[in-house]
Amino acid sequence: MLRVPIRTPASKHLPKKRAAAKHLIERYYHQLTEGCGNEACTNEACGSSPVFQRMDNNAAAIKALELYKNNAKLCDPHPSKKGASSAFPENSAKGAHSNGKMNHKELQPTREDFRDLNDLTEEKVYEILSLCSESGDYSPLIRVIGRVFSSAESLVQSFRKAKQHTKEELKSLQAKDEDKDEDEKETASGSSAAMEVEADASASAGEGSSHGENNVQRLGPVEVSVDIEAVRRVYDRLLSNEKIEAAFLNALVYLSPNVECDLTYHNVYAADPNYLNVFIIIMENSNLHSPEYLEIALPQFCKAMSKLPLPALAKLARLWSQYGVDQIRRLVETFQQLITYTVISNEFSSDNLVNEDDGVVAANKCLKIVYYANVLGGDLDMDHNEEEDDEPIPESSELTLQELLGEERRNKKGPRVDPLETELGIRTSDCRKPLIPFEEFINEPLNEVLEMDKDYTFFKVETESKFSFMTCPFILNAVTKNLGLYYDNRIRMYSERRITALYSLVQGQQLNPYLRLKVRRDHIIDDALVRLEMIAMENPADLKKQLYVEFEGEQGVDEGGVSKEFFQLVVEEIFNPDIGMFTYDESTKLFWFNPSSFENDGQFTLIGIVLGLAIYNNCILDVHFPMVVYRKLMGKKGTFRDLADSHPVLYQSLNDLLQYEGNVEEDMMITYQISQTDLFGNPLMYDLKEGGDKIPVTNESRKEFVALYAEYMLNKSVEKQFKAFRRGFHMVTNESPLKYLFRSEEIELLICGSRNLDFQALEDSSEYDGGYNKDCHIIKDFWETVHSFGQEQKRLFLQFTTGTDRAPVGGLGKLKMIIAKNGPDSDRLPTSHTCFNVLLLPEYSTKEKLRERLLKAITYAKGFGML
Repeated sequence: MLRVPIRTPASKHLPKKRAAAKHLIERYYHQLTEGCGNEACTNEACGSSPVFQRMDNNAAAIKALELYKNNAKLCDPHPSKKGASSAFPENSAKGAHSNGKMNHKELQPTREDFRDLNDLTEEKVYEILSLCSESGDYSPLIRVIGRVFSSAESLVQSFRKAKQHTKEELKSLQAKDEDKDEDEKETASGSSAAMEVEADASASAGEGSSHGENNVQRLGPVEVSVDIEAVRRVYDRLLSNEKIEAAFLNALVYLSPNVECDLTYHNVYAADPNYLNVFIIIMENSNLHSPEYLEIALPQFCKAMSKLPLPALAKLARLWSQYGVDQIRRLVETFQQLITYTVISNEFSSDNLVNEDDGVVAANKCLKIVYYANVLGGDLDMDHNEEEDDEPIPESSELTLQELLGEERRNKKGPRVDPLETELGIRTSDCRKPLIPFEEFINEPLNEVLEMDKDYTFFKVETESKFSFMTCPFILNAVTKNLGLYYDNRIRMYSERRITALYSLVQGQQLNPYLRLKVRRDHIIDDALVRLEMIAMENPADLKKQLYVEFEGEQGVDEGGVSKEFFQLVVEEIFNPDIGMFTYDESTKLFWFNPSSFENDGQFTLIGIVLGLAIYNNCILDVHFPMVVYRKLMGKKGTFRDLADSHPVLYQSLNDLLQYEGNVEEDMMITYQISQTDLFGNPLMYDLKEGGDKIPVTNESRKEFVALYAEYMLNKSVEKQFKAFRRGFHMVTNESPLKYLFRSEEIELLICGSRNLDFQALEDSSEYDGGYNKDCHIIKDFWETVHSFGQEQKRLFLQFTTGTDRAPVGGLGKLKMIIAKNGPDSDRLPTSHTCFNVLLLPEYSTKEKLRERLLKAITYAKGFGML
């Protein structure tokens, strides 16, 4: 009978009955996968039986458990099977070395040692490898690798670190040596110092980046008992041999179901945290992403890894965060290869969801560990966090009916937070720069086959039986995440509409299912501010309704286009430098909050509401904020490095101060008092420290001065304005998965759209109606004309046809513009339905006339010709 030995040092932690049960389950598993060797076997649960139906290893593992529970028949090994050689049977070691070329006398004692070998060290591997190299027969090493790497208990005990002395033990050893002579004392002192350095370094496994080393001090060392460097050296020596590599592969196929069973039913990690060594050792195999592993071995192992308890996942993430960039990238590529291979090898659809593929789901869960390791190992800023709002966003006053209907308007569980993120005590927004770019975690083939409507449903239901890729947003591109956010916003709108209808029935209130804004063009800010402030105070939940804008005295139904124009006009008005709410930097073309603004908090709250409404109603705004604004919206304060984007001249001056090699105090005569100018050019003095005008900046204190200066410019000086702005933004987005799904740079893309205008992509994605097609002469002339426009004319064209001069998330290829025929040749101008991105184009007789009419239409279109 072919089996893996169970009784190893690690199994001492297991009850005898459990070890015996596991032994029987393994026998059933081998009976199903390999058979007993008797071709005439009558046992229907034996792989050698003629009537046996073949199954994969996963099914065999489950069937083995059933056979064990039912005390089913076990076949005895057929004589032809007893002497057979395999990758990891201990019995096959007997009589396997009959090769006459080998030195029988020399190797006989070694074969006995190999047969009893249940764990490995680097030295043992090299010893066996040397003997095999001399004989030219690698079968002893193959059997040992198969036996050890197919047993979790053996792997747990393998490649252990040499015992490290603690500092207390070292002091004790030094005390015992006090009576020795001076030479011995010096020797002992030198040894102790070396051991102390070794003890300090023992917590770190593998090479980490400088960021990772700093984070080890912040987050604490990761104690593991496996010698990772030794494991890497062993893999480097052995994986070049194809036969030995096959032994690793076969062993992993056998190991994974057993490990999954241990973690699912026996809680082995709680009994022995060293069980994590299994995953540490296996993941050091640099060939895991090769095609041989992708079919069976790696998917099974990912499923086993996904069963690890949360503390084990966190420990693995902390350990991997200390790895170098190349190691992190290898881990990412391993799981990405599996996901891509599975996606392109199957035909996923709405009837065959990728969410239901166990291998892809498990690989995503494993990739999440590497993702957080990438964050932990990067450049972290965990200290500069924005304070929460002093006052909570007011609840709706209409709670009685909510309770009557058994509903709650607010999400009492609060915003969604990833459990692993909570366990690690970090957020993605804490990471300034990860070890490898976040973009390397995005899997485009997966995004292409993902049915986002179904995935969003699984995301909201939160059941273990249905996996949602929105719980792993790092693997989704901005287009896919934006679609998920769109579903969330629309469903929230429908919910508000339904609740409004119920109120009208129960309480007799007037039916008002939309957020209606009726404004005058000449007083758009005043009208919008009054209406939105009233809604925010009385019933902020109405901000979750679908926006419906009406310009007084104008005809038109708002199907999206009027709202786009409303947002554009509001933004133009509020960001007008003459109003004084924001300052404008000519060099960066960016706006910043004016600390000396005379406007009240309500105006800044309105801007926040407008930004939130733009995201909520899927509109793009022409706003130009530095990235630090979006970081602050995500809960992070601005720091010195953010000045490079928001205040580049000041950043350069402060950076020069930090780099100055002379005497700062004597040469520059700077104090802790700084000055700014108000709206009228008058200087305003501010002390960064109490009595700052009398405290000189020195070489020793300049870092503190720079940090305080940045803190004042980006946080303290605009605290009042930004809090009002953030409050307005959260009035609309507080229940949205926005923060969970998107990073700060992606928030900017959502609000502002893409600045990259690829009109070729727009042409490729456009559709035609009313008798036009892409081969029509006028359509060819039209696109030649549009492509010949300058950048400003192209922006005007986009504004005319879509209501915004920015590309949506994903680029112009996602726009789906429709060009429809609007009658024969005439002097009429082209018109557009910006709500639906429809351009109505008469069939002009010449290309010149087409160009002249189109330019006139897009140049004088504001407030006219767009519906």
